Amino acid sequence: MRIDGHQHYWSIQRDDYGWLTPDLRSLYRDFTPEDLSPLLDQAGIDQTVLVQAAASVAETRYLLAIAEHSARVAGVVGWIDMDSPTNAIETLQEFAEHSKFVGIRPMIQDIENTAWIDDPGLGTVLDALPAHDICFDALVRTVHLPYLLNCLNRHPQLRVVIDHGAKPDIASGEWQPWADRISAIASQTSAYCKISGLITEAGDKQTYDDVMPYLDHLLETFGSKRLIWGSDWPVLNLAGDYQGWHDASTARFEVLSEQEQADIFGRNAVDFYNLKQ
Repeated sequence: MRIDGHQHYWSIQRDDYGWLTPDLRSLYRDFTPEDLSPLLDQAGIDQTVLVQAAASVAETRYLLAIAEHSARVAGVVGWIDMDSPTNAIETLQEFAEHSKFVGIRPMIQDIENTAWIDDPGLGTVLDALPAHDICFDALVRTVHLPYLLNCLNRHPQLRVVIDHGAKPDIASGEWQPWADRISAIASQTSAYCKISGLITEAGDKQTYDDVMPYLDHLLETFGSKRLIWGSDWPVLNLAGDYQGWHDASTARFEVLSEQEQADIFGRNAVDFYNLKQ
């Protein structure tokens, strides 16, 4: 089973995607299962993990409705209002009843307070996630990693995956402090990491070759058992394309054993999110 561990669908008419503006021309339209299906077929991908793109409970319900009618969606990572613990717990209990609801993702990168995730006041919600067998996607940048590490040390039972390798600024050549901070997360916690979204951070004037040192560092620090391959489609379209990213990452991992490759391209996503097969 080959899994795309990170992709999105959206409908412009929903109007709750604050970041999605007309200047993002290649993204400013609807993206549906019908758009992605031929790309999955071409790359030999069986199922996907569908991830929220709007900080709203309504969008999560929209994604769950898609998942109910799409066998290729293995799991949905949604959003709850963690700043309102009572409401968050109620919403979590509602969503947890859906067989394909597997995780939550606060949009940490867009929160003004860079130390937000280190707030002990979030503990009630974070502690509720393992109790409901729900995972946590950390959408962070380099600046957030020390605060995320503090949070994970307080909540060692939390199942966390870092999205997009913590989004290093590849376009500007950033290496430090990203490399040391992501290494600290890998060595001091049980967090997983998604190798998705990296070509977007490289920008439209770079190539897949510019991404590979960052991918290699993530492989070295997290190992093949804690990496999850994802496309970040359709955001991927800003700087690349589905087949190109799939082929580039597949070629890079050909040095690994078949089992290690199978882990990165599917098994790790199944195990982390507890996807139903």
